Amino acid sequence: MEVTLKIFRYNPEVDKKWHYETYSIEAEETDRILDLLEKVKGHVDGTLSFRRSCAHGVCGSDALRINGRNYLACKTLVRDVGHKITVEPLLGLKVIKDLIVDMEPFFNNYKKVLPYFINESPLPADGKERLQSPEDRARFDETTKCILCAACTTSCPSYWGNESYLGPAALVTAHRFIFDSRDEAASQRLEILSETNGVARCHTIFNCTMACPRDIKITKAIGELKMAMVTGKLD
Repeated sequence: MEVTLKIFRYNPEVDKKWHYETYSIEAEETDRILDLLEKVKGHVDGTLSFRRSCAHGVCGSDALRINGRNYLACKTLVRDVGHKITVEPLLGLKVIKDLIVDMEPFFNNYKKVLPYFINESPLPADGKERLQSPEDRARFDETTKCILCAACTTSCPSYWGNESYLGPAALVTAHRFIFDSRDEAASQRLEILSETNGVARCHTIFNCTMACPRDIKITKAIGELKMAMVTGKLD
């Protein structure tokens, strides 16, 4: 089948303003959008720029706006979006070139929630790891799946209006550690989340949940954070 690919283009070295360029290429309905971008770059226009790495939905580097919705280009098939496809960079982040955006603000917000294990207590007497029951592990299992692709955060209207808002990805990460029974910094993280640009900025729109390529119930996780802040309970 012939696919029409309309791609957002912007090269700050030569362009005063962004524009779109359209390419017609042959494709199979089982081709991924990433495959189409590779065809354009390799055989039609070598100046096209986009991020990609593992190409298997693990690294999260090729999150893009495809036909108006955030997807991973490596997991989205032609048959999922049709033969007329518009590919744009993620919203809410500065465009560096073409489909590449500046991820630094996103990762700066991620760092604010202390995205690492904190436990200052001595190890068990036997010197082995800190044990955790299957039930305790299941409590935060959902939010361990985040791959930091930014698809959720850049689909959020609250983030579009204020990049200082921590955003769904950072909140998901906070959830992962706050509800880990082995971690000792839950109160510290909840204090961070209680600030002006914390969970209060979430208006439960569900864009983040729909955009997540890992099917994380992000809005539910943020709701659990809100409840923990109100009740002080983590069970």
